[in-house]
Amino acid sequence: MSDRYFVDTNILLYARDRLAGPKYERAHALLERLWTDRSGILSTQVLQELYVSLTKGRKPIAAPELAERAVREASRYSVIHVDTALVFAGIEASRKHRISFWDALIVRAAVQADCEALLSEDLNAGQIIDGVRVENPFA
Repeated sequence: MSDRYFVDTNILLYARDRLAGPKYERAHALLERLWTDRSGILSTQVLQELYVSLTKGRKPIAAPELAERAVREASRYSVIHVDTALVFAGIEASRKHRISFWDALIVRAAVQADCEALLSEDLNAGQIIDGVRVENPFA
């Protein structure tokens, strides 16, 4: 494994939501460090989820134009493209580890990118899935 960290959507969301308080500050600082170190990785799935999450609901975090800008900025990190093989790897990991398909797809993208850790609050911190350690940067 390398010094590469897969960034889940929630980290990017908190970095855009000033109302998230300490999570905003932590996410913002973390993303700056990952950018400086060139150690942050994400996937096309994360980019899609970021746009949808920023614009959904009755009180969206961002207008569509600002959400698009956020996705463009996030796409400057190294991006793993979700292809057919990765989808099937996600399906297999979902069944094997009994986690949601979407979480499994994130895990398998992190594996494909040779990441040592997956930064997320969606899975159990400290858990190792297919060789990738889950870390909750807000814990």
